[in-house]
Amino acid sequence: MTIVVVGAGAMGCLFSAFLSRSKEDIWLLDKDKDKAAKINENGISLEGASGTWQAKVKTTANIQDIGKSELILLCVKSFHTKSAVEQIKPLMGQNTRILTLQNGMGNIEVISELAGEERVIGGVTSEGATLLDAGKIRHAGRGETIIGMISGKTPVEMRSIREVFNKCGFETKMTRDIKALIWSKLIINAGINALTAITGLPNGKLTEFEGTKRILRDAVTEATRIAKRKRVKLLYDDPLAKVEAVCEGTAANLSSMLQDVLRKKRTEIDYINGVIVRLGQELGIPVPANKFLVDLVKTIESSYGSAAR
Repeated sequence: MTIVVVGAGAMGCLFSAFLSRSKEDIWLLDKDKDKAAKINENGISLEGASGTWQAKVKTTANIQDIGKSELILLCVKSFHTKSAVEQIKPLMGQNTRILTLQNGMGNIEVISELAGEERVIGGVTSEGATLLDAGKIRHAGRGETIIGMISGKTPVEMRSIREVFNKCGFETKMTRDIKALIWSKLIINAGINALTAITGLPNGKLTEFEGTKRILRDAVTEATRIAKRKRVKLLYDDPLAKVEAVCEGTAANLSSMLQDVLRKKRTEIDYINGVIVRLGQELGIPVPANKFLVDLVKTIESSYGSAAR
């Protein structure tokens, strides 16, 4: 199986490195030519939850180097989904599947519109990774990965993906309810990401302070209320307990949104807490905590270069 990981950020590098342990043909594709050349030459270096080790992964910015692929793993920011899918079309053969492990809501719909719903596999992962430098990451926490299709089917290709992931070290399961899967991850991200981006705290510290713990609880409660109104059955019975468990399980991790803020880059706030705010307005459900988080993250983004810190 030829597997192409798109996006050489923290998660893209993490999955590329682990997948390189398999007997599959692994490629890492990134639009940054210099970054791709550096990773191709030096490999991917990991430290943290899985130990200290290095992986050699074929990395390129030139899609012509790769050819047709059976699996494309999308690890780009949500606001780059459309352009990324348009870029990878030459990699798609008749049986190509696209697996998204992205944050936020709406990615499956965008990919389906551009590539066909039958190709798309949604996924969430509780693996935590922090990007230290190009091709250098800290594996900040272990967790399960869950995948599923909109149709609810579990075709042989998806079972093969699960098998490859499990063999290379990722605990992977399948679900028939992709809506529940995506909403469950959205609620986790809504409770954690923006708060870490605002405070600069790693995930595990959010539950150690009364202020952040209270805001986390309010944000999760609001998001859960929206999910219930939309009749979404979540993967866990106690959303708040699940979010707090994720904080503990990825205690040392710097969320992707915090990493974006530290690098003064655009965040995915519109695709996470912003989704809760928009749905709250549509449904007439107050979501003040999520609105507060969106406003603060937007302010941080707008003030890059002018803030005192």
